[in-house]
Amino acid sequence: MSKILLVEDNEMNRDMLSRRLQRKGHEVLIALDGIQGIELAQSQQPDLILMDMSLPVMDGWQATQQLKAAPETGGIPIIALTAHAMAGDREKCLEVGCDDYDTKPVEFSRLLAKIQALLEKKVTS
Repeated sequence: MSKILLVEDNEMNRDMLSRRLQRKGHEVLIALDGIQGIELAQSQQPDLILMDMSLPVMDGWQATQQLKAAPETGGIPIIALTAHAMAGDREKCLEVGCDDYDTKPVEFSRLLAKIQALLEKKVTS
């Protein structure tokens, strides 16, 4: 069972994603903003982080940069979840340190494939 940190401020998105991930056998930790996400990542060491990029208090861009810069969290794969789907948005997410990118509304099967690919890559590296 993988431990996934979901950093998401929208209650409906949080509820839908956490329930579906749990049904697939994952343990889900939840943070409502970037600062809470950083704190949970440091204390719980999840296997993967799903990071909303538009968050209160500290946005996902800043949180991702801080997580990737810290030795204790830098190796945790991060998938950006964002409604930003314009040309260049994927590249911006990858530039700040995200390992992959997925758009909202989330297509769960596509997201699950990305999660599995990053978890397998983490195990083999």
